[in-house]
This record gives sequence, C-alpha cells and structure tokens, in this order.
Amino acid sequence: MDIGSLIQTYGYWAVAGGTLIEGETVLLAAGAAASRSYLWMPAVIAIAAVCGFLGDQVFFYVGRRWGRQLMTRFPSLQPREARVAALLERHHVPLILGVRFMYGLRVAGPIAIGMSGVHWWRFLTLNFLGAVIWACIIGGAGYGLGHGVSRLVSLIHGIDADEFWLIGAAVLAAILWRITVWLRHLLQARHTRDGDHAGEAR
Repeated sequence: MDIGSLIQTYGYWAVAGGTLIEGETVLLAAGAAASRSYLWMPAVIAIAAVCGFLGDQVFFYVGRRWGRQLMTRFPSLQPREARVAALLERHHVPLILGVRFMYGLRVAGPIAIGMSGVHWWRFLTLNFLGAVIWACIIGGAGYGLGHGVSRLVSLIHGIDADEFWLIGAAVLAAILWRITVWLRHLLQARHTRDGDHAGEAR
C-alpha cells in the first residue's frame, strides 16, 4: 500500500483520535494531506472540531465530578488550576473559547473550568465555538503548509514527489508546532510577570 492509500484509509481515523486529546500536529498534517487531495478538507475540519469539542467536554465533566480528588492526587495540576481560576475571573468568555490554544492547559484547562462555577450549558456552547475556530485555524495552517511544500517539490527534480512531500510536510508541521508552543509559552510567561508586577504595585 503506497503513502497516498495509507493516508486515505487511516487519515480520518488519525484526525479523530488525535484531536480527542491534543491534535495540533496531526491536524496540521491532515490539512497538508488535504492540500494534496488525499483527504477532503471540510471533513478534516468537521472531524477535528467535533472530536476536539467532545474531548474537552469529557475533561470538563471529569473536573466537575472528580476535580478536587484529582488536585489532591496530582499536585502538579494545582498551579494550572489556580491559573485558570484567576483567568476565569477576568476573561471568562475568551478563556473558554481559546483554552485549547494555551500552552499547558489543553487538558488541565477544561478540568479546571469544570471545577469552577461555569454553567455546563455556557461551557458547551463556547467550547463548540472554540473547537470550530481551532479546527479552522490549525487545519488551514496545515493546508497552506501543504501547498508550500508542493510548490517546493515542483522546483526539485530527481526524487519521489510523494515521499518528499510527506517528509517535508511532517518536518515543517513539527517545526511550526514547536514555534507555536514556544510563542504561547513566552506570551503567558509575560502575562504572569505583568500580573505579579500589578499585584506588587497594589
């Protein structure tokens, strides 16, 4: 079975499984595959949005039902829960919409929100909107990445285009994801420092 057949056979399953928990890398790769017509882009976005939404709903209900027990059993989660609680007080709607974009809070964020007083219906609505936005942005980035790699392949001769495309897309997706994580970490560290300075000023 060649690379294209493997992607067409298992690609949608990979998107579903990957986006239930995290999924940025697999979604970038799926978007790139869609740019080569191995996958259908609307299906990639729909699957990623639905599975990302379902994953966060599960974590929200885990937080609501067993959140305190989890904090006691896994103390490393407590600083993240405190960070989410502080952000909820100031930026309620943007936090729920964008928690899946925030470094270190992809799983801990929905659990912490579940432990808060946020109504389940409000979280469900905002979580769905956030999942759709996330799927469109990350999937679209992968789609553009795939087109860029294809343009590069067209300029190079003497190698197997499919193999080069797959390796190049995977490498660039990983690099793009690491840059995104680094930038989010930098911005949140700066936000934390600003909050500490504001607290000292008061």
